[in-house]
Amino acid sequence: MWLKFHLATAVAMMMVSAAHAAKAEIVKVGLLAEGALTGPIYIAKDKGYFSAEGIDCQVVPFQAALHVSMALVSGDVDVAVTGLTAAFYKLASQGALRIIAGYGREAPTFHAQAVVASKNAYARGLTSPAKLGGHTVAVSQIGGSTYYSLGLIAQKYSIDLKGIQILPLQTNPNAATAVIGGKADAGIIPGRDILPAVSRGDIKLLAWVGDEVPWQLGATITSAKALRDHPDTIRRFLIAYRKGVRDYHDAFTGPREKRHDGPTAPTILAILAKYTKISPQALDASIGYIDADAQLDTADIQRQIAWYKSHNLLSGDIDAAELLAPTLAPTSR
Repeated sequence: MWLKFHLATAVAMMMVSAAHAAKAEIVKVGLLAEGALTGPIYIAKDKGYFSAEGIDCQVVPFQAALHVSMALVSGDVDVAVTGLTAAFYKLASQGALRIIAGYGREAPTFHAQAVVASKNAYARGLTSPAKLGGHTVAVSQIGGSTYYSLGLIAQKYSIDLKGIQILPLQTNPNAATAVIGGKADAGIIPGRDILPAVSRGDIKLLAWVGDEVPWQLGATITSAKALRDHPDTIRRFLIAYRKGVRDYHDAFTGPREKRHDGPTAPTILAILAKYTKISPQALDASIGYIDADAQLDTADIQRQIAWYKSHNLLSGDIDAAELLAPTLAPTSR
């Protein structure tokens, strides 16, 4: 009798679990090819935060931020965590896309994007970001986040951006290959794409962008159509996502929001390694910063818009506040 009771209970629990799984709503999440900053998505997936909200989170990786924005517009993905770019701002200003939460920031002591030089260029004197003038510099795309980082560095060191030969190579791995092969003197490239080459001595690390020019690197975005047609799904996605963000932040961030590993760091690194197929050691060396509450620096977003307009990549009046989903984006700071 006891055995029959427990078997019946087990079967009932399995049926409830199966029914719950069957009801799970698929949400396709677009993101740039895996690195540490994609962590909150994988943490929320691994820890069951999405499942608890009735969401089956399916990741769709991309190699360039422009492709992520276009996938949202076409409906190929429902939500995206990606870099802020001129293309995004253009689509958002037309009403197609909206920001629903923050994402990574370039911040001191954290390692998102790097400034690197080829071995030959380094030997010829390109030993710091201040010396980029007159050199060829590889980025992913004109108007992309690496291009903007280059612009900020040029501004910081009073370098005429027109005096730099910029090579837009469409993807970050292409940019890394160009620097390694000496086709570009330097590059602004995410850490995940250059750290193996740096460790081998194939290229030289000059600086981390966050230490040079902090800025709001990315955001969590969705389409206006998804907000209109599925607001509850987006709301539930954000509940789970913010839990993943908090776990990521607390694992790697200490006092004064500086990089400092907490007791959960090994566990979180293991989760990231499981999904990205990148070693925990490599991930640990390229941890980017994410605000604990996935908040946004809207003042910096307005500065980005102004910079893109000054370089003829945007036109018209665009207000950063108008790009936020009115009831879903967290309070900005």
